[in-house]
Amino acid sequence: MDVQAFDFELPESLIAQTPLAERTASRLLALNKATGAIEHRRFNELSDYLQAGDLLVMNDTRVIPARLFGVKPDTGAKVEVLLLKALENDRWEALVRPGKKLKTGAVIRFGESDGDSGAPLLWAEVLEEGEMGARVLQFRYEGIFNELLERLGQMPLPPYIKEQLPEKERYQTVYAKHEGSAAAPTAGLHFTQSYLQELQNKGVKLAFVTLHVGLGTFRPVSAERVEEHEMHAEYYELPAETAALINETRAAGRRVVAIGTTSARTLESVAQLSLTPEGDLRELQAASGWTSIFIYPGYTFRVVDALLTNFHLPKSTLLMLISALADRETIMRAYEEAVREQYRFFSFGDAMFIYENGK
Repeated sequence: MDVQAFDFELPESLIAQTPLAERTASRLLALNKATGAIEHRRFNELSDYLQAGDLLVMNDTRVIPARLFGVKPDTGAKVEVLLLKALENDRWEALVRPGKKLKTGAVIRFGESDGDSGAPLLWAEVLEEGEMGARVLQFRYEGIFNELLERLGQMPLPPYIKEQLPEKERYQTVYAKHEGSAAAPTAGLHFTQSYLQELQNKGVKLAFVTLHVGLGTFRPVSAERVEEHEMHAEYYELPAETAALINETRAAGRRVVAIGTTSARTLESVAQLSLTPEGDLRELQAASGWTSIFIYPGYTFRVVDALLTNFHLPKSTLLMLISALADRETIMRAYEEAVREQYRFFSFGDAMFIYENGK
């Protein structure tokens, strides 16, 4: 399948630069994946599409202040580092800029100590070089690494957002819990605690998974054919309580609703572990590990019945994922209408709910 089939024209003015003051105030495009019918609503009307017994599955990863700015002590050149994946012994997989100047053995220093020594609070050495600015860094420091990140780091907003974020928590979901992500699961940013309670009062159930967003989110599709793209692995956990709720929901004939593509990828990754040799789905069990699942048209969803998501980049793996839940033509028509209706796109933008009546 040609990657160009997932391209579309997007005016730069539709890329949301700042979050709305009220999380639930965004717009909602509701797409019936069976009929292609579209309704234009507000996010706080999502409850109209949910029924008692439906299960919302949310990614409770917490974004760390993973963007660091340092200098090369030998030249004074400025360096930007985006931490992506924690490895063993204070090593991290990261993206660096400018990548061409940071070869194996290069040293970066971040911040100055409070004493008179002039020593950096944090420094890193490049251990390995990868493609497109990817590096493995070895960190050295005194104290507690996460405390230094809070002091020195910034929230890793996507590159298409040019505005500064005055409040760090606005790039966290209200249920963010487990630290380790390099980007927020942005579909969840629309929820408030009070709205989640409103849904629960209606009989909608909540469950949580964890997927720490890493390089797979930031890496563009450079291949010409969709099938040639390779996803980077990201760490996930599906707890026993969530597995039990999913099994109960499916047994009762109710819907499993993924909140965001990261939740969908986690659920479908675990589903792959639960297939019989004949391809039937057994009950899900608690699971954790690394997933590089790549979902694109032709994939059969085993667990996810409906999906809440934001509007995605042209030719992105996320656009390909939602084009597998509904068909590509239906999704691309919906995106054309979203552009005409001037929906806000990407991380701080509006929401889209992909569903089917009764499923």
